[in-house]
Amino acid sequence: MLNMSEIKLGKVLTINNEPFVVIKTDHHKMGRGGAVLKVKMKNLVNGSVLVRTFQGNDKAEEAQTQTKKANYLYSDTSGANFMDNVSYEQFTFPVDEIGEKIQYLKEGIDVDVLYFNDRPVSINLPIKMTFKIVSAPPAIKGNSVGSVSKVAELETGAKINVPVFIEEGESIIINTDTGEYVERA
Repeated sequence: MLNMSEIKLGKVLTINNEPFVVIKTDHHKMGRGGAVLKVKMKNLVNGSVLVRTFQGNDKAEEAQTQTKKANYLYSDTSGANFMDNVSYEQFTFPVDEIGEKIQYLKEGIDVDVLYFNDRPVSINLPIKMTFKIVSAPPAIKGNSVGSVSKVAELETGAKINVPVFIEEGESIIINTDTGEYVERA
């Protein structure tokens, strides 16, 4: 069991037998009163958001999870298909559970899969990944006041903002957490 001071960002808690990851915490200490911790959590199974307040001696149960490496194979109408790197078992994640991460999945890439009760519930991509630009409009001459960017399309179909000097066919590195351009590869 975790006490109030141990509940931090990224911790996975069990509430009503479902895993919730802490996405925001707000700690208040008011004068003579006790401390209050307001926690915003996201359900790893269905994506719903829950806000809960912890006071004084309140405790939360930490979820018993494990992380395994898996290889992304392909996507189809049923979802994204992965293969466990140790047991070689294949499993499918529904696309709606993956969310925006689907646009950064490339065939053959290894991801971390979070398991809860021997069931995969979430994936974590590498923070920085390299992608090839398949479509980038040419820069407009004279459009250089301030930081100028343009929209380019990656090999996976994702569209991101890149600096104007990036051209079609180049490889770039993307931060998969924010979806932003980092640097040329």
